[in-house]
Amino acid sequence: MDIFFYHMNYNEKNDQSNKDNKYVSLSQDFFRKYIIEGSTIGLGSGSTVEKIVRNFAILEFKDTLEFIVTSLQIRIVAESLGLKIIDENKSRKIDVVLDGADQIDSDYNMIKGGGGSLLNEKILIASSQKFVIIAQANKFVDRFNIAIPVEVTPFGRNFVMKELKRIGGLPSIRLLDKGYPFITENGNIIYDTVLPKLDNVKETERDIKNIPGVVEVGLFTILANSYYKITGENDFEIMMPKR
Repeated sequence: MDIFFYHMNYNEKNDQSNKDNKYVSLSQDFFRKYIIEGSTIGLGSGSTVEKIVRNFAILEFKDTLEFIVTSLQIRIVAESLGLKIIDENKSRKIDVVLDGADQIDSDYNMIKGGGGSLLNEKILIASSQKFVIIAQANKFVDRFNIAIPVEVTPFGRNFVMKELKRIGGLPSIRLLDKGYPFITENGNIIYDTVLPKLDNVKETERDIKNIPGVVEVGLFTILANSYYKITGENDFEIMMPKR
């Protein structure tokens, strides 16, 4: 795998005027490379994505942009900034998707879905012309070492649990603080599944999705156009791997 690698420093590139905003220099780099007037932008979920979304407010042409959101969290932030949100079914094309990741391995496969929006995020990424991942440095690992979210229709929950165990998985239903099952925005439950043996990520993604009752799995094997690795409040690196 060929990797193009860049390092950016906040003090070198940033002409920040609002010191309360986070990751302004990173946002400016992303805007310059991927956003033009009239762009349609897909927005993933998570706290890092939220910080970048807030910086759209500094763009002079923000009123020409259209946004498709995958989670209520980001929708609320975008609405508070006056960003124009459209229905995903009314967009003719999505120019770029901005999203985060729970973990990224050495082959740039990802685990996503910690916030529960894995189905919407995978649809959005598959629909877009480009997509960009922004994540903290500790999200980049050699091998996955966290549970993989598996979104499951409630009707199939018992069968899916048995099948996940049959292939060596250790599924655990995601619960809220008070003990109730976590329900996704699409009305499904999530099994956070530890897979002690994960030698082939693409095959595992396929095998889990082929289980009747599984709606989506939080393994993402599509290569992003760019990965922004946040190494500090004012520093980041950019990776553009080629498979």
